[in-house]
This record gives sequence, structure tokens and C-alpha cells, in this order.
Amino acid sequence: MIGRLRGTVLEKQPPLVLLETNGIGYEVHMPMTCFYELPEIGQEAILFTQFIVREDAQLLYGFNDKQERALFRELIKVNGVGPKLALAILSGMSAQQFVTAIEQEAIASLVKLPGVGKKTAERLVVEMKDRFKGLNGDLFNQSHDINLPAATKQANSDADIEAEAAAALVSLGYKPQEASRMVGKVAKPGADCETLIREALRAAL
Repeated sequence: MIGRLRGTVLEKQPPLVLLETNGIGYEVHMPMTCFYELPEIGQEAILFTQFIVREDAQLLYGFNDKQERALFRELIKVNGVGPKLALAILSGMSAQQFVTAIEQEAIASLVKLPGVGKKTAERLVVEMKDRFKGLNGDLFNQSHDINLPAATKQANSDADIEAEAAAALVSLGYKPQEASRMVGKVAKPGADCETLIREALRAAL
């Protein structure tokens, strides 16, 4: 089990980050709410990870703190929720926002997430409420405000950046046409990819 990685950020391709540790590059899938907080390329990062083994792949999922990882672990225990859907849920909502949605039984907010229908949303509310009781009471009381790192200068055109943002949304479960529409609604000259993804996800809720 790989539970924690400390290394240098080599590449950032939302929602994937390539982290080099002792000469080995690990591809780590991250919720966008965690991805936003990554340091710049070339800087050191510490990720708490969950290693998932499937028949056709071995995947690493990364988080900035143990609380977010704990929530991911509880999510994938819910019937019908796999790692990909859990990643999409935590990309559309911060850990604190998700906990609040469950506590308030906000079905309408949950069904706006990609891959979450009414039945899945209802199942999440029922099962996750019970799971929260077994977790440390103050586990999710801390603030999870998103702070974007300073944008780096890129030679990519606005169109390239918008296409990259749309591709990231597709990888999170949105349909290509829907992803393009979401990005198009928030696109503005000079915006970086992470900002577009963040604003598109925020506007969708």
C-alpha cells in the first residue's frame, strides 16, 4: 500500500499530476479541489494517497490531507460508487461542501455532479450519514477554501487552454458537448486551465 508520497511536481495535466520521488515518477489522480492547491512545477509536494488495483490497471489517487482521503475511502464503500465517480464528486465539491450537502440532504445539489443520478444521490445521503457518525467528529470542521496558485506563463493559446480544460472535465465524467459548453460559459482571455475548470465546476452547482 502506498499511503504517502513526497516529491517534485514534474507535470500537471488536470486531473493528473506526475510526482517524482527518488527517481520514480508517479502518476496520481487528484480531485480538482485538491489539484488547485498543488505547488508550481519543479516544487515539492506531499500527497496522501490511496492505491487502487483493478484487473486492467493500478491507480494512485492523491489528496492534500488525510481528511480528504478519508472521505474518498468512505465514498468508494458506497454501493455503486467507484473511484472515478468519487473523484468526480470531490472535484465538484470540496470535502466540507459535500459533508454539508449530505447533512442537509441536498439531493438537488448532488444530482448536478457528473454520474450522480437521483437514486445514487439518495443512496449517498443514507449511507454517508451513517458513515460520518463513525468518523472523528471534527474531521471535516476545518475550512477547505480553494486558493489557486499563481498562474504560470504559457505559450498556449486561449483555445488550447479551453480545450485542455474541457478534456479535464470529460475525464471527470462530463460528456464532451457538455464539457465544452461549461468551459465556454466561463472562458475569458488570459485565463489558465485550472481557473477555467474551477469556474466551470462552480457554475455547474
